[in-house]
Amino acid sequence: MPTYTVRTPAGRLDAGTRAALAREITHAHTAATGAQGFFAQVVFTELAADQHFVGGVPVAEDLVFVHGQIRSGRSPEQKRILLDALTHAVTATLGVRRRAVWIYLLDLPPTNMVEYGHVLPEAGDELAWLASLETDDRSYLESLGN
Repeated sequence: MPTYTVRTPAGRLDAGTRAALAREITHAHTAATGAQGFFAQVVFTELAADQHFVGGVPVAEDLVFVHGQIRSGRSPEQKRILLDALTHAVTATLGVRRRAVWIYLLDLPPTNMVEYGHVLPEAGDELAWLASLETDDRSYLESLGN
């Protein structure tokens, strides 16, 4: 499951905005990779103004950081599409300038990941992996949406 951690200044996002951005990030991931929506999770963290520095000085504007831990095996083109879509999701949803958006993707081998109690499939093998699960687990995942 890709885990996208969104870090913003404290108090910048309300619950509705977090939900909207989580939907947009999930959509960006599924559109770029073809993976089902239940593979994506979005976690929000906030920083107080005195906890973030760039160049040794406190940050003066609302920077938004998105750290995405994704399964390895995605092509450079898929990652470029994903980065562009994530950037658009942040700028459109939060109304910030592109220069305020910082996104980092980190590839993790799926063999090093267990989610929903199962080792994750290689990129592109999601449907076969889903079909191999017990009916109860498969039904649960399918109920989470795409």
